[in-house]
Amino acid sequence: MRFGEQLKSSLIKDWYFYYISYQDLKDSLKTPYESEPAYRVTSSLSVVPHGPKPKRRPWTADDEQRFVSELEKELDKVYTFQKVKSQEIVRRIQASEKEVNEVLSRADAPDGQAEGPSEDDFLLLEEDLSDIIADVHDLAKFTQLNYTGFQKIIKKHDKTTKWVLKPVFAARLRRKPFFQDNYDAFIIKLSRLYDNVRTRGNPVKGDSSAGGKQQNFVRQTTKYWVHPDNITELKLIILKHLPVLVFNPNKEFSMDDTAVTSIYYDNTDTWELYQGRLKKTEGAEAIRLRWYGGMQSEAIFIERKTHREDWTGEESVKARFKMKEKNVNAYMSGELTVDKIFEKERKDGKRSEKDIASDEALAREIQYRVIARHLVPVTRSFYHRTAFQLPGDARVRISLDTELTMTREDNLDGKKRAGKNWRRMDIGVDWPFSQLPAEDVERFPYAVLEVKLQTQAGQEPPDWIRQLTASHIVEAVPKFSKYIHGSATLQPNRIKLLPYWAPQMDVDIRKPVTHRFGIERPGQSNDISTTGNLDDDSDDDEDSSTGLPGAHQNEDDTEELRRLRAARDAMEQHDMDQRRDYGTVTNGEGPNALDIEERIAAQPLPEDDYPLYDSDDEEDDLEEARYTGGWHYYSKWLKQRGTQLGKTTLDWAKMLIPKPKATPMPTNGPSMGVPKVMGEVKRFKAPKGKRIHVPVRVEPKVQLATERTFLDWLQFSILLGSIAATLLNFGDNVSFAAAWCFTIIALVSLFYSMGLYMWRVKMIRKRRAVTYHDKIGPTVLCIGLFAAVAVSFGVRFAGGEWKGGLKG
Repeated sequence: MRFGEQLKSSLIKDWYFYYISYQDLKDSLKTPYESEPAYRVTSSLSVVPHGPKPKRRPWTADDEQRFVSELEKELDKVYTFQKVKSQEIVRRIQASEKEVNEVLSRADAPDGQAEGPSEDDFLLLEEDLSDIIADVHDLAKFTQLNYTGFQKIIKKHDKTTKWVLKPVFAARLRRKPFFQDNYDAFIIKLSRLYDNVRTRGNPVKGDSSAGGKQQNFVRQTTKYWVHPDNITELKLIILKHLPVLVFNPNKEFSMDDTAVTSIYYDNTDTWELYQGRLKKTEGAEAIRLRWYGGMQSEAIFIERKTHREDWTGEESVKARFKMKEKNVNAYMSGELTVDKIFEKERKDGKRSEKDIASDEALAREIQYRVIARHLVPVTRSFYHRTAFQLPGDARVRISLDTELTMTREDNLDGKKRAGKNWRRMDIGVDWPFSQLPAEDVERFPYAVLEVKLQTQAGQEPPDWIRQLTASHIVEAVPKFSKYIHGSATLQPNRIKLLPYWAPQMDVDIRKPVTHRFGIERPGQSNDISTTGNLDDDSDDDEDSSTGLPGAHQNEDDTEELRRLRAARDAMEQHDMDQRRDYGTVTNGEGPNALDIEERIAAQPLPEDDYPLYDSDDEEDDLEEARYTGGWHYYSKWLKQRGTQLGKTTLDWAKMLIPKPKATPMPTNGPSMGVPKVMGEVKRFKAPKGKRIHVPVRVEPKVQLATERTFLDWLQFSILLGSIAATLLNFGDNVSFAAAWCFTIIALVSLFYSMGLYMWRVKMIRKRRAVTYHDKIGPTVLCIGLFAAVAVSFGVRFAGGEWKGGLKG
């Protein structure tokens, strides 16, 4: 969507005059024409250019000074409004807090001393808090939209005038940082107040760190990406259903308290832990060290995550124990024994011997694996986490990780990043880590939402959860891993196997609104402004509304053009409203709108639609053989080069053969009455020398089904062979010919099924997303059987025996 359309559809009518005047700034980039343009108004009230396009005069220093002055006024206007509105929200939250405390004090008062609050009192408080939540949402959208507007207009200025203003204006933005306000403090206060009001003064209490130990529950975890434009809105939506989980409510909120940092270990020669976690092999492990808060944190958690396949009946396990930061280096190198780590805990007697023994066994296993497998720190992940959960109740837990950043911790490439220490010390929680070189840092463009549900078997999740996960705010990315993404991005020359989401990072995950879901102001309507003063953005210099080369006319003509534009826009809006009322708007806006899955299903599938991800399997096999070495690697290399030479020769031969080519059909229009939405269906190709790993669920029944299919083919081949042997031994010359046909078909089906079975087993073992269904074999088999029967009847008919049989 062009920014002009986004601004028009997103601005709040009551705040209209405080937004950036984007269209005025865009018009001020146009210098006068050297000669007046010619234009004419047609009978259909449309304005069309007439004559050659005139030239504009060059951009001068006076023009630059004028534009910068207008830009400064707009920045001051937006900054002042944002600051005033933010202070107003602070005062409203303070006033609401007093009202909530007063109502709750009446509810807690002994009987007879004060009149208890009524249901209307709580409803009024809930409505007031909902109005404040809507204000926070609107202010966050206001800030984001205006910041984008300034970035867009500066980019357009530099492109149009060839004068570079971006670095200078960036310094001015830093002096008036209206876009750097963090709304997490508002969200935490509103969450506590809203939870008290929603529960009528009886919020759920319990240990904030408790995860719950319910039995006979099924855990379901799903991960989503969230665009930065939707982060604040998402937090406000969730807090109306779940409170923000605060571990220490008596402490003043600080961003450092929400910081979570993890350092992952791996072998830099084989990357075995990366490969195992990506392929989700049974028993795959991940070893990491994690701490909460800043670098001064003394408590370091040593964790091990073990993946278990579903068919085993076991669940994936995450186990950890805690130790002091000063002991980590000695523990990882083996100098500090496990007995000494837990020696003090045993003396204190604060924990049971069973728990200490369990942690001790875990510590021994992790220490052994680190030393035996030569594991070293490779990747660090950093993010700020906001958790939503009822204290002591883990049935619904939602966490949102923002400002996600991955950095390198290894000592490869001749750089001592961490040295002999277990972590590098040149960074901490000072996001966005601007001191690091570009090759050492990967700033993830989205937030990561993780929804964990513990529901009884057969029970549906809460309705608001289903609406949230189906809304335009989130994009589902199953099995997403921060470690996998960071390692694949930061080690492009060493890691050849990529996760399936890697080629999709340049795809915009923002989607049109498919159903009414989000923040709503009680008793009011946030109607979208439909004013005609804002035109769509355009990358060229022509006026996008009239088709004129510009808008430099005399006052009468300009007024006439504006009147015609307003009339045209009003007619188009009226037509759109009518089509929306009758349900004919299907691009995600009307009552009969189709969601993304329905639009994809309605589109015709190309012939080569499967698989969605194209990878070079031979390159991956060669890379795996490289680790083995020896004759196995050289044979793979010779085979690959021979295959490439054969493909090249065949391609050249096809090019030399003349053949007609089909006329390409346009793909921009709608198909089957469904508008085509760009970015929904796309084939992704792995970079040269790399392969995309697509998650493939493999269970024992898959292997059994493959074996059962082969046995069916084998049974059929034996049956055909038996028929051939019978005809050969007890028949005449005609039967002899038919016996040969059936024998050939039996042998072909036997070898074909055996080769197909071996190929399927190999692909299943490697978890490859290939075409497993057989589209050729059954068809060829039926044709062969028909040919064999036809030969039998044909030979007998040609020999006259058929006619003789009829005469007899």
